[in-house]
Amino acid sequence: MSALDDLSSGSSDYAANSWVTWFLSTKGNEYFCEVDEEYILDRFNLTGLNAEVQNYPQALDLITDALEEDLEDEARDHVENQARLLYGLVHARFIVTTRGLQKMVDKYKRDDFGRCPRVLCYQQALLPVGLSDLPFHKAVKLFCPRCEDIYSPKSSRHGTIDGAFFGSTFPHMLFMAYPHLLPSKSPSAPSPFLINARDRDGYGREGSLGPGGGLTPDGGVTSGAGGSTPGPTGASGVSTSNAASKVERYRPRIFGFPTHETAKLHRWQEAVRDLQIERLERSENRQALLNAQAHHSRTAPTGANPPTTTASGHFENLD
Repeated sequence: MSALDDLSSGSSDYAANSWVTWFLSTKGNEYFCEVDEEYILDRFNLTGLNAEVQNYPQALDLITDALEEDLEDEARDHVENQARLLYGLVHARFIVTTRGLQKMVDKYKRDDFGRCPRVLCYQQALLPVGLSDLPFHKAVKLFCPRCEDIYSPKSSRHGTIDGAFFGSTFPHMLFMAYPHLLPSKSPSAPSPFLINARDRDGYGREGSLGPGGGLTPDGGVTSGAGGSTPGPTGASGVSTSNAASKVERYRPRIFGFPTHETAKLHRWQEAVRDLQIERLERSENRQALLNAQAHHSRTAPTGANPPTTTASGHFENLD
């Protein structure tokens, strides 16, 4: 069955040749659900949108297949673009209603929005989310309810969808309405990807990074050649602690307010994160001091006494 036949059958309110049916069957619009016709026709649900959309009456008539004006090609294209904007903004309001949530749950169960790329999320299904409720600010992102992070869509068609067409509230409202769909943070079955990697390369051992390498207790990384490299500094020489401190976390919100349980969890996670960043900074300082002492020992004359500095005392305190 084609996408057009699927959309125009069953519970669809629209004819096969309607504007909404055409819009939903267009490539790149797979994230959208069908907004009920009665919802669009209820002007109360459209309150305030006339200030967001140019040529609002014509755009609304086009969506509801009531446009009878003969427009020139340029004017028609403009009204078409505004109709897409209007439908997207109405869609953001519709998917937080009982009927809209049910339609999006069906798409979520079919994995229409893709799966989380992280191995430890065990191919968790994703949900679209906007970082702003205002149009033309941010593109749509995909929210993983297991790791609670957001990702960009793989397809460039989906990556250009305005995030305001889904809003910042939708995925979190869905899990409040359907709490049984919220995935467990500790899955019972091991990931097949981890099992395969462990058997093939020796990954999965505690503290291991693979054959010949591992994590040191202070956060450094040991190389297979028996030497050590400073773990807190990346390959490009960028400080890991500085990079970690600049990362902006995604914060789930419902109508602009942080969810209570998630907010408590984030406060605890941020406290742990601050401790980890402090640990990375100490490790970087210690590694820098070791490098300086090694350099001095190579360049100093034979029999010369090593210099005593306050940094050395600081190092002894860290140990």
